Amino acid sequence: MRRRAVQVAPSANLAALGVVPVSLLLNSGVSCDTTYLDGARDPNLVVTRLRTAAATRGPLLVYLSGRLTVDRRGGRLHLALAGTTAGSVRYTALPWEWLGRELRGRPAGLTTVVLDLVADKAAWPLLQEYGSLPASPSAEVYGVVSPPDFAGSGTAVSRYTRCWIAQLAAGPGRPANLQVHALAVGAAALPPGTLVVPTARELAAPASPVSGAPVMGRQEVAARQPTAADEVARDPRPQIHALALAGRHAEAAGLAEAWEQYVLQRSGYGSPGAISWLEIRADLARMAGSFELATRLWTKAGRIRLGSQSPDAPEVHAAADGALHCWTRLREPAAALDTAAELIRLLRDLPSLDPRNVKLAEQRLEFLHGPSGRPG
Repeated sequence: MRRRAVQVAPSANLAALGVVPVSLLLNSGVSCDTTYLDGARDPNLVVTRLRTAAATRGPLLVYLSGRLTVDRRGGRLHLALAGTTAGSVRYTALPWEWLGRELRGRPAGLTTVVLDLVADKAAWPLLQEYGSLPASPSAEVYGVVSPPDFAGSGTAVSRYTRCWIAQLAAGPGRPANLQVHALAVGAAALPPGTLVVPTARELAAPASPVSGAPVMGRQEVAARQPTAADEVARDPRPQIHALALAGRHAEAAGLAEAWEQYVLQRSGYGSPGAISWLEIRADLARMAGSFELATRLWTKAGRIRLGSQSPDAPEVHAAADGALHCWTRLREPAAALDTAAELIRLLRDLPSLDPRNVKLAEQRLEFLHGPSGRPG
């Protein structure tokens, strides 16, 4: 039987982008030129066209789709071109560092690179070592790299590119590139293990002056607090949500906790922003299947809201409903018992809440205290 190979359809992706108005792609109304290099075989031709494009004074969007590979001799990352084989990488593929070299001199804020790539078995370990995909520090880089065991159709538009285009067309206003990327990642149903660029670690870390420099580790992400500049620059919530949808729950939770601490320091305990981040963390815990933590966080959010809002406020009810939903998903009797008291106390303090909710919680608590649960 013929082995299924890693496949991507650059031609289909380029054709799909070709019908999108350039002003929408660039988020700019300036007149511009478009160059498509579909099926290019000469890396020198590609870099020459890239150099010409980089010389423009206005905004520049570089879209790359295809296969990442490594030359056997030098161990360097390359973008395979139409004629690239395992033995001809050094001569027929585009060295990845050439991309950063050509874009390095451009003014900050005018360059966007969008990637929809797959890695072969030679390139994937190198990407795992990097933890990301090295790129020019002068450019905003967004995209995905699918792992080598992903077998696409080879003819259809890739999921990420399709969802990127859909987000651009969603309107009414054109979202920022970061939001487009985050929403596309969340909607694309990417293969497990897909590398998302930028990673949550890179979003939390200060910009590195060196292309390919090491990025912060997950524990360091939680330790570093965001700044006010981080908050003018971007809304982190779409990216955090997209990370969670992609199964990267630890990174999503770490970023959310960092932002919660930042808001707590700025606005204080019980502020609307702090409560909002507490609820975001609760929902992230639910998405990760951490129902005990989700129950505690939702209950805490409901109690804090009750301190400043009416017992019949929709936000208070929503927090209570979230806590009850997650509590009913707990399968460990000890965990359910440990979180029951605060939850039921919150439910009882909401007279306008559906009384069936309180009854449901009380009945389950009584069952947990029975022979099958922990003795009361």
